[in-house]
Amino acid sequence: MMEYEGLQSKKVLVLGLAKSGVAAAELLHQLGAFVTVNDAKPFDANPEAQELLSKGITVICGRHPEDLLDEGFELVVKNPGIPYTNPIIADAIEKGLPVITEMELAYLVSEAPFIGITGSNGKTTTTTLLYEMLRAGQLKPLIAGNIGTVACGVAAEASEDEVIVTELSSFQLMGTRTFRPRIAILTNLYEAHLDYHGTFKEYAEAKFGITRNQTSDDYFIYNADQQIVAEYASKSKAQLIPFTTKGQSDHGISADEKNIYWYGEAILSREQIVLPGDHNLENILCAVAAAKLQNCPIEAIQEVLATFAGVRHRTQFVREWQGRKIYNDSKATNVLATKSALAAFNSPIVLLAGGLDRGHSFEELRKEMTRVKAVVAFGETALRLIEFAKSCGITNIVRAIDVEDAVGYGAKISEEGDIILLSPACASWDQHASFEIRGDLFIDRVMKLS
Repeated sequence: MMEYEGLQSKKVLVLGLAKSGVAAAELLHQLGAFVTVNDAKPFDANPEAQELLSKGITVICGRHPEDLLDEGFELVVKNPGIPYTNPIIADAIEKGLPVITEMELAYLVSEAPFIGITGSNGKTTTTTLLYEMLRAGQLKPLIAGNIGTVACGVAAEASEDEVIVTELSSFQLMGTRTFRPRIAILTNLYEAHLDYHGTFKEYAEAKFGITRNQTSDDYFIYNADQQIVAEYASKSKAQLIPFTTKGQSDHGISADEKNIYWYGEAILSREQIVLPGDHNLENILCAVAAAKLQNCPIEAIQEVLATFAGVRHRTQFVREWQGRKIYNDSKATNVLATKSALAAFNSPIVLLAGGLDRGHSFEELRKEMTRVKAVVAFGETALRLIEFAKSCGITNIVRAIDVEDAVGYGAKISEEGDIILLSPACASWDQHASFEIRGDLFIDRVMKLS
């Protein structure tokens, strides 16, 4: 860990615990700050707060006192999920207090450089692909951020000969001030999290934070096929590395139906790639570009692309059963994600879909529904999905109770050569606490098919 003295003896408020809050509080305490933690969960039911108290950290639990900021704090570190409309956060901003997330702390103490990856879709797959490529190339990567490992905990242990591959949400990026990755990646921009950001412009500005502090010594890999991303890229001071899936280009990284090109030179055959889908091709281009910039051997890149079948719950190949290939895309909690999943396959699809009914339209799926031969609908949206499937001309439609029930129906109505695809187009919360639980139940049931 870098010897950082900028927080020594400063009064710091950590708002919200969970993994990131606990890690931030412990790191701040280690750096010599006077730390107070405030969390809504009552102390008696809050083992994390109890553990922090045992280490000499002040904890205030069960409520958010209105006069909390009267304690003279000099910095607020907030959980990324807490919106800026929160009264304490709004009060801190009005008082001129800096408000950051633990990602900023990670950057301040890290001896290792960062590769930062963000975007509306594809960042988890890109992060995982890149990490595996660098690992295969023996380049000492670490993985952190929104992918599940708290960044400041990883950064505190990192050495200068390592590199931290970091998935970043818009929530995390809004809480950075000096964060500067050596390589930044912006996969794409679509409307998302407007309940948090308020407007698409604010959301896009948060994402652009990935490159805001970069200089000409750094690299920014961006989606040249999206005009709005290209417009933001033109404001970056980093060396620009565009990517496109629309044919060979002499600039950056590109792909046509046969090859992947690095500045116009063919470096990989697409026949070597096992991960399906045009949306995943974007992720692959991002990962390959970053790996090349890290001087990763092409053999290591090829090895990963020939074996990487997807991140769990993200168009993940589960198994082949009686001539059917079965995929788990439980992470597809919106129509756009399901649209991308459907477009990834050329074989007939038996689509398993449904979940929480937010009243959203399925109309964006209509074009891709020509690939679907049958639908198994479940959850709150089952009846609406059935009506939509009928309007698309699909006649083989079944209503299931839940995702496990859907697997049995999907197996029964499918034929050899079909794709059985769980891609719900809806959140899981009508029946399950998370898309991960939904996906795990799907996988368990699929593995029991005999």
